[in-house]
Amino acid sequence: MSVDSVKQKNISKTLTLWNFFTIGFGAIIGTGWIFLVGEWIIISGGPIPAMLAFLLGALLLLPIGAVFGELTSALPIDGGVIEYVDRTYGKTVSFITGWLLLLSNIIMCPWETIAVSTLFGTLFGDMFPWLRSIRLYSILGADVYLFPVLIALCLSGFIIRQNLHGPKAAAKAQSFLTKALLAGLLLAIISAFDKGSLANWQPLFLPVNESTAHTQATSLWTGIFALLTVTPFFYTGFDTIPQQAEEAAQGLDWHKFGRIISLALLSAATFYIICIAAFSSLIPWTSFVKQPLAALACLKHINFNLYFLMLCITVLGALGPMNSFYASSSRILLAMARKKQLPAAFSPSDHSQAIAKSTHILLSTSIVLAPFLGSNMLLPLTNVAALTFMFSCMMVSLACYKMRSSEANLYRPYKVPGGKAGISAACCVSFLIIAAMLLPGTSASLSKTEYLVLTGWTALGLLVKSLHLYKKIRTAVKTAVLIFSPRVMTT
Repeated sequence: MSVDSVKQKNISKTLTLWNFFTIGFGAIIGTGWIFLVGEWIIISGGPIPAMLAFLLGALLLLPIGAVFGELTSALPIDGGVIEYVDRTYGKTVSFITGWLLLLSNIIMCPWETIAVSTLFGTLFGDMFPWLRSIRLYSILGADVYLFPVLIALCLSGFIIRQNLHGPKAAAKAQSFLTKALLAGLLLAIISAFDKGSLANWQPLFLPVNESTAHTQATSLWTGIFALLTVTPFFYTGFDTIPQQAEEAAQGLDWHKFGRIISLALLSAATFYIICIAAFSSLIPWTSFVKQPLAALACLKHINFNLYFLMLCITVLGALGPMNSFYASSSRILLAMARKKQLPAAFSPSDHSQAIAKSTHILLSTSIVLAPFLGSNMLLPLTNVAALTFMFSCMMVSLACYKMRSSEANLYRPYKVPGGKAGISAACCVSFLIIAAMLLPGTSASLSKTEYLVLTGWTALGLLVKSLHLYKKIRTAVKTAVLIFSPRVMTT
């Protein structure tokens, strides 16, 4: 099947290279940079090993980003992951890959809604007690308050509205949210230059035990490795760039597009490293990590106005991934519907639209319900999302390797540096990360609850596949009966 045969003819093609960069960068960053800086430093045993771990993590993922760049520039299709795997390994493997990738994307929308609600219920609630004046209920140990839920719904409604208006409106929102993130980074840098000192990074390595986390490593190098196994979780989201390739502006330089994913990864690494460096330089890092939500707590003591401004930027930081993953999830559903792996309802009947009404209903419902579930409801899903994301990365890397032989004549505006050796590196990196998560005893291994979530999603996928197959068989039988019944009667 040709690429043109699966494309929608009238989709607005407006996304520029900058738009694609902001989509990926915004999806990667999210809110972890402000909440988890202290935990990162504890796990690695100091800010220096933490910075090195994030740098190495980005470098290890560069071959995977290059693989996505090569395939997307050659086959610019919405939800292209499903197409790549289908062309190389068939419909069943393509469905498994798409279904697991859908999990890693779709749960980020409600997760960020919960993050926004939690921010207003806790940190903003400390400044404005009226936000916690009406407690609705408690679920899994987390209190749910009315006003934070309403605020989260309003902000989420803005993201839903932008996506209803098409990719151009969503891209404009993402550009604004990315600029807000960069403003937060600038504030951190200014604070570090004004109040920080490099002496606060000493000692280079020291095991720390706190209630939120503890250092299992015994040296600088083992500290780097301990955090290195976790860093891929904080780089998930770069796959949102190729998921919307079909909306690329006319005349887009696809060779440069192939580099955008790698640029987003390196930019995210720079962002994380600067945050770790800036926040840990404000006070001795051994004191810094003892505070809950260390980065915000530190800013609160230094300058309350700066703290409040950073809180507002953090809220905007949560909306960025929600916007990116909303669009990405819709494209995955679209691609699976095109391949008849999901009902046709997830493919727009109006070809001028990029997202079907059924898709909007599904994603909007998950976002609207999320704040009512409490902050502890979706915690097990984060590691599961990272695992399913890395599985899709491995399958895309394997597809890219195979297509170098099976479709050697395919025009590739951008190619993975190093050829098959570079693609093999992507396969190995993704496999090793998956192994680290599945093997018990590693710092990244899944918990029993997370295995339960993964099993439940897999079972749901089997059910969806079975029901869809049953419907196809039933339709085929009805068609056969209609065709042959007149002949039987005539005979």
